Amino acid sequence: MVFNRTGLVVAALLGSVASGVLASPASALERLVLRLPFLETSITINLSDDQSAEELIRSSPDLKDLQEASGGKLLGVLEQVFLAPLPVETKALLEGSTGQPLLEQALFAAASLVELEGVEVDPSGRMLTDALIRAEQAGQANVLGFLKQMPGEQASVDLSRVATIANRLKFNMEEGVALAKKGEAEASNPNLFQLRDRGWIRSEQMVSVNHRPDPLRVLVLQPKVDSNRRLAVISHGLWDDPESFEGWAEFLAAAGYTVLLPDHPGSDFQQQKAMLAGDRPPPGPEELRLRPLDISALLDAVQNQSLLGGQGLITDDVAVIGHSWGATTSLQMAGGTPVDRKLKSRCADVMDSERNISWVLQCSWLSGIDQAGISDARVKAVVAISPPLRLLFAPESADGLSAKILLVSGTRDWVVPSRPEAILPMRTSGASRFGHRLVLVEGADHFTLRSFAGEQQPAVVGPMLLAWLNDQLGVQGAVGFSTGGWGDDRLRLVDVTGQL
Repeated sequence: MVFNRTGLVVAALLGSVASGVLASPASALERLVLRLPFLETSITINLSDDQSAEELIRSSPDLKDLQEASGGKLLGVLEQVFLAPLPVETKALLEGSTGQPLLEQALFAAASLVELEGVEVDPSGRMLTDALIRAEQAGQANVLGFLKQMPGEQASVDLSRVATIANRLKFNMEEGVALAKKGEAEASNPNLFQLRDRGWIRSEQMVSVNHRPDPLRVLVLQPKVDSNRRLAVISHGLWDDPESFEGWAEFLAAAGYTVLLPDHPGSDFQQQKAMLAGDRPPPGPEELRLRPLDISALLDAVQNQSLLGGQGLITDDVAVIGHSWGATTSLQMAGGTPVDRKLKSRCADVMDSERNISWVLQCSWLSGIDQAGISDARVKAVVAISPPLRLLFAPESADGLSAKILLVSGTRDWVVPSRPEAILPMRTSGASRFGHRLVLVEGADHFTLRSFAGEQQPAVVGPMLLAWLNDQLGVQGAVGFSTGGWGDDRLRLVDVTGQL
């Protein structure tokens, strides 16, 4: 996942206040109450007809006290929070997203922080859009103007719930930190990085497919010398693009692999830009089906010689590598069949001890789950880096996969934390008995391991990717996963499979 932080964070903040309400309010919101149970106090902000930070302070005794206690510094903080203009994309984003599963799940998660008095729940986001429109019409396109257009009498934000969420995230990362620290880091082989000196050939292709209206854009990296005729596909994550993983492809291409990096048009960076402009809704559940079809279509094109024809590429045994949603896609390609059992039983529980940010995406997939069992028997090796998967796949599916899985997770991944999304699935499924492995990268977050084109420092995970592919596809290369030497001196890569 990649986020346009300004637009989406503002939407989330507004959603945390607005997600529980209906359109056409009978009365405007009068008070915003911030509850601080750990200090046994609360702060009431009276909204009324105030237009400025000074008026907010004058009309709210609690703010007056804080203004005095802060030596006058509170005024500037309030101006930044309440009066800063909202990003111009906010209204368009919400107008184009109302009623879509991804927005509904985001609002559902945000609503756990807020209590609204005297209103019914509306998960569609329609009220959020209406309030923004009214604020804009009133000449107050800022947070204060938005709040004043909300229905009801009082909104209460319990800040102790923020601490609960933070503690849950900490808990869901701690086991990964401990396992990585306890384990032995894989040794590095500096000579492997010299492979990049052999170079590669980069091109961009357009491939027509039956399941999408427009051709797929595909980056192709091929070895300059000594091709092993093997094929690898790299699938990007939500609101990302192939260029974020070109460093991975460079390393593999220099080592002899032909690498395809498709642009998944329903959930890529361009889709995000269109969504923020209000031109397209968020990615829908159908993308869970379409992404694997993108990859199978590319393999078909290579197999029938319409893509990279005449090169003798082997299409019976290929590798798929993915990051975030792309990693989920790679697991589907290997035969991981999505099921709705956990989605139905756990998505509604905002206090679930394993809940994390990636559940917003996972829970939005529910309505498309019965169409998402898209596998491809040609896939024989998979590297899944930070996949959202806890709610999607049944543990018993581990023994029926067509490919051996290398699951990779960063110990500081706050988007897809390692305990619920990597450690527990590996442990409960007994996946190691079937040859699957789990590597933890100490200190890596969700975005650390991406690698862009032409970076001076080679990809941290480059040797590991090459080693796994060589072993699983039977390629005699410079490194193998079982023989070691695929680590990195910058970050500790630890195979923790034996500790599970």
